[in-house]
Amino acid sequence: MTLFLFRRHRPERRNNMEIIIPILTAAVRSGTPILYATLGEIITEKAGILNLGLEGIMLVGAYTGFSVAYSSGSAWLGVGAAFLVGTLMGLIHAFICVTLKGNQVVSGLAITMFGTGASSLLGREFVGFTIPGLSRIPLPVLSDIPVIGPVFFNHDALIYSSYIIVLFFCWFFTSTRPGLNLRAVGDNPRAADAMGISVTGTRYFYTLLGAGIVAVGGAYMSLAYTKMWGELMTAGRGWIAVALVIFAIWNPARAAFGAYLFGGVEAFQLRLQTAGTTIPTPVLMMLPYLMTIGVLLFISIKKGKGILFGAPASLGAPFFREERD
Repeated sequence: MTLFLFRRHRPERRNNMEIIIPILTAAVRSGTPILYATLGEIITEKAGILNLGLEGIMLVGAYTGFSVAYSSGSAWLGVGAAFLVGTLMGLIHAFICVTLKGNQVVSGLAITMFGTGASSLLGREFVGFTIPGLSRIPLPVLSDIPVIGPVFFNHDALIYSSYIIVLFFCWFFTSTRPGLNLRAVGDNPRAADAMGISVTGTRYFYTLLGAGIVAVGGAYMSLAYTKMWGELMTAGRGWIAVALVIFAIWNPARAAFGAYLFGGVEAFQLRLQTAGTTIPTPVLMMLPYLMTIGVLLFISIKKGKGILFGAPASLGAPFFREERD
């Protein structure tokens, strides 16, 4: 009798896994552009610079990556071009915020508006076009592991690269001298300056690097996730990444978890749509953004209770070298 019940439930378990594994796999793919944007913002904020231009940088990265890949036939040239253009946008932000001591919030919002408009204008000629993009590369042995294999190790190279960046950042921030110098600049730039660390140079470098990583997240949208260009295709993922930085407490590993969680919500609502649910489509499309609002409420509550920690102490504050206590 026990054997009969075991055999009876095995097909049901298999059917459940056939539903769960595709959703988890889609969560990783959908969460990857958010993860890149979050990682780029984390390393920028670690230097004490707030960049709210993620949405615009992602859109410009998506356009640049697609246009270069379409023209050259190489998706990797598109990735490189997106990173380069992202660093140029980061350079503008760094010049305004570090050299001119401008308002970091206003500068970031201006970059978002510029990136949104520029990508829409320049991308008109590519609307509806498709490219081969980045193909999946199943990792030998690892991709054959039950559940974990298809979820994490049956993707394209940009997803694998995001795993490496997360691990590298976790090690870099805590176990290397440059990482500790970066944190010193973000927490106490005056003390860092007294130690001989170039606050200006550090903030410039990591603002450029962070913006480049954010742009790669946008390029992933057009080169791997959709393999086409569409106006406003990031659909607010840059703003989700801004909230996710705080939710992750500036921790790369938590950022990965949060990005895949948001990706899972999006994958789940798409699954419900294809399943023919009676819930209206606009309501389903609201789910990721409702979750963002929930995260912001959670952050506000934690901050009010004094539980939120990990933010760079000098985040958003310009550094005036001539000032001394």
